[in-house]
Amino acid sequence: MPVGTWETSYPFNLIEKILDVKGPAFLCDEIMRDESPEYVQKSFYYNILGHVNPEQFRGKRLLDFGCGSGASTMVLNRMLPDCQIVGVELESRLLDIAILRAAHYKIQGCTEFMLSPDGNSLPNDIGEFDFIFLSAVYEHLLPKERRTLLPLLYRHLKPDGILFLNETPDRWFPIELHTTGGLIFINYMPDVIASSYARRFSNRKLMKDDWPTLLRNGIRGGSVGEIQKILEKHKYHPIFMTPNHLGLKDRIDMWYAESSSKSRYLVIKRLFYYFSKLIKVVTGRIFLPTLSLAIKRTAGD
Repeated sequence: MPVGTWETSYPFNLIEKILDVKGPAFLCDEIMRDESPEYVQKSFYYNILGHVNPEQFRGKRLLDFGCGSGASTMVLNRMLPDCQIVGVELESRLLDIAILRAAHYKIQGCTEFMLSPDGNSLPNDIGEFDFIFLSAVYEHLLPKERRTLLPLLYRHLKPDGILFLNETPDRWFPIELHTTGGLIFINYMPDVIASSYARRFSNRKLMKDDWPTLLRNGIRGGSVGEIQKILEKHKYHPIFMTPNHLGLKDRIDMWYAESSSKSRYLVIKRLFYYFSKLIKVVTGRIFLPTLSLAIKRTAGD
C-alpha cells in the first residue's frame, strides 16, 4: 500500500469505482495522483514547462497516450486549460474512472477520452497533435510494441511538435527501482539471468512472474539510444531537447528540482545531484535513475 490515507473531495461513486478497479491497496495512491500537487503535477510541471512556455499550448492539441484512469489528463487539463487534450487508453475499465473524474471536475469540450482498438494502433480519425505525452507508459511496452507504437505516435505528431516522455526508468541505471524494488546490476544481465535473479532475490515476491510478465511490468525501462534508434530506422531525425526554462540547464537540474522537495533521502539526493553533474562533465553523459525527455520532430520529417 503506497499511501495509507488521503482526504479527498471525490464523490462516493468515484471512490467506489476506483476501489472496484484498483483494489484497496492502491485506492489512496490513485486519488493522490490527481489531487496532490507534489505527485504527478510537480513532475509534469518541470518536464513540460521546463522545455516549453505555457503560452505555446494555447489552442493546440495534446495526446495523453496511455492515460489510464485519467489522473494525468486531469493534471494536464489544470496546467494547460487552453489546450485540447485527448486521452487514449487500452483498458475500458480504466477509462470508466477517467470519465467519472472529468464529470467530477465538470470538464467539457477541451478534454475527451478515446478507447484504443488494440495495443498496436490508435483510434481511427484521431488526427494530428502538436504535443504527445507518455507518462509512466513507455517502460510497460514490450520490445515489439515499442518498435511499432513509437513510430506510429511520431507520425501523428505535427512538424515541430514535441513528444514528452517521463517517469520511465533508465535502462542502464545500476539499480532497478521500478519492478524489482532495488536489485543491483540486473539491467546489465542477459534476459535469462535477469529473470532468475529478479524472481529469486526481489523482495516483491516475483517468483510466479515469467519474463514476459516482468517486461510488461517495466523491468527493462528505456534509453535515449533505444528511442533514437527506433525513430531513425523510420527515417526520422528526432531532436532531444535540453530544458532551458524555470532555471533549468539540463535533465539533472530537472530531476533534482522535481525530487528535492520530497522529504525522504534529501541528503542522498543532493549528493547524487553533484555526482551526476561530475559524470556529465567527465563523460558528457546524463546519469539518472529515470528518463524525462522532450523529443522534437524536425520540420522536414
